[in-house]
Amino acid sequence: MGKFLIITCVQHSSDGKDYFGYGPYVREMNLWIRKEEKVCVLAPISDSNVVQKIDLAYQHGNLEFQEVPAFDIQSVRSILKATYQVPYIMVKMLLAMAAADHIHIRIPGNMGLLGMFCQVLFPGKPKTIKYAGNWDPQSRQPLTYRIQRKIANSTILTKNAKVLVYGDWPDSTKNILPFFTASYWEREKESVQKKPLNQGLKLVFVGALYEGKNPIVGLQVSKMLQEKGIDFTFTYCGDGVLRSSLEKISKEWKLEKKVRFLGNVNAEIVKEELKNSHFLIFVSETEGWPKAVAEAMFWGCLPLTSAVSCVPQMVGIQEERGILVSKDPKILVNKLEELKNNPAKFERMSQQAMEWSRNFTLEKFQTEIEKLK
Repeated sequence: MGKFLIITCVQHSSDGKDYFGYGPYVREMNLWIRKEEKVCVLAPISDSNVVQKIDLAYQHGNLEFQEVPAFDIQSVRSILKATYQVPYIMVKMLLAMAAADHIHIRIPGNMGLLGMFCQVLFPGKPKTIKYAGNWDPQSRQPLTYRIQRKIANSTILTKNAKVLVYGDWPDSTKNILPFFTASYWEREKESVQKKPLNQGLKLVFVGALYEGKNPIVGLQVSKMLQEKGIDFTFTYCGDGVLRSSLEKISKEWKLEKKVRFLGNVNAEIVKEELKNSHFLIFVSETEGWPKAVAEAMFWGCLPLTSAVSCVPQMVGIQEERGILVSKDPKILVNKLEELKNNPAKFERMSQQAMEWSRNFTLEKFQTEIEKLK
């Protein structure tokens, strides 16, 4: 089987025995490396080196971790620092690629950008490249993301590679393979019974609390529902830089009895919240394959979500399995009222969402990635 090399910008931590990273990413990578003889991970270690609640450990008996510094080019100081970090990283990357039998690069990201430059020098080595962002050629993307997309799409620069992207898009070369991701095993499927909508709407947000995810929309919707006298609860699963300000706004708008902030919680708690919720409110600016949407649909929690990346393909062009919305809270509240007053429509959409999402299990994901090696 040889050595399987992973290049990623995901920040890691270590307890001296195992290496940990962002839970959804590591859960996926553990499926990739399950049958590999040797694994090498080339990635940064976080400055704090503290294992977070959401983190998971790699599960492999022969894993080597090669630490490289994280870098960015967001300021003059960071650019100057990157001028001596980048050559060092690229040397380590080239050596790791030379020693690898299969190269797996996670893009887009700063480490992925360097990885895409380096892999050009290894046209004969098999590669899988996971583009975890929005592949839509019409979407607005940072320059570095567009560069990574062009290199990955180029059959001249990127050879012997399968580039996994979310959704079907025009202008894709033979490198590109529409793909998916998964969160649940077949054995986890179970029937879901939601409480009647007239007994109170249960709303949930799952994700990081930062500007790009527009978590403020949830509070705006909550405020309008409260003013209209509509019974509801809203739960935030996730943490981030906006949490304290969101909690402050919640108090100012007297929503404390209706809105909960759970912070970063494990997958089991998220699952229970989705099983008990009627609607996911998730109006993100950019996504790849939004796991929050797919996971909500798996449990019949109907997504009210933005039309980014492959989301329209997920919920259906005619909105059979979810509703595409802007971040205007009035529109969301109108949709919620409409479905509250038409429980049969909600039940139908909820069931269709569940049936669609349950096609994408971890067993299917594992079978498909085995075909890529």
